[in-house]
Amino acid sequence: MTTHLFKTLTIFCLLSFIISCGRPVCKNTNPIFDEYAPETKKYKDELVKQLAIVDKSKLTYWMDNYREDSNAQKYIQAHIQGDELCAKIVLLVRGSTKGIEGILKTKGMSYSGAVLKDLKFDIRQDSISTEFIFQEVGWILD
Repeated sequence: MTTHLFKTLTIFCLLSFIISCGRPVCKNTNPIFDEYAPETKKYKDELVKQLAIVDKSKLTYWMDNYREDSNAQKYIQAHIQGDELCAKIVLLVRGSTKGIEGILKTKGMSYSGAVLKDLKFDIRQDSISTEFIFQEVGWILD
């Protein structure tokens, strides 16, 4: 009886953990994020505005995908959630790769949905382009 109870509790705990993992659902209320793609200047400019007014300590970043363009530039796309913000961010990987060595090595395979803890990036913005430049990730919770 004790063995059966132990197995049942173990399975219940494991299933509870699996179900609780993953990115929580968020609802975007910003029409610009609905109308434009995350790669566009209009979307990025709006994201810069929103990042300036939210409490960044309340934001969570979730890995979406990794890609390289025809010029061999590397990008990480992530979901941003929290403090009334529900959007995506496209990070250009140039220079620093601190904390994302595994993502680069596997080209993002098996990292979709992972939490990017303590994500840091710079914003480079002018009249022609807006870029979010990856700096570092403290750790990845997969």
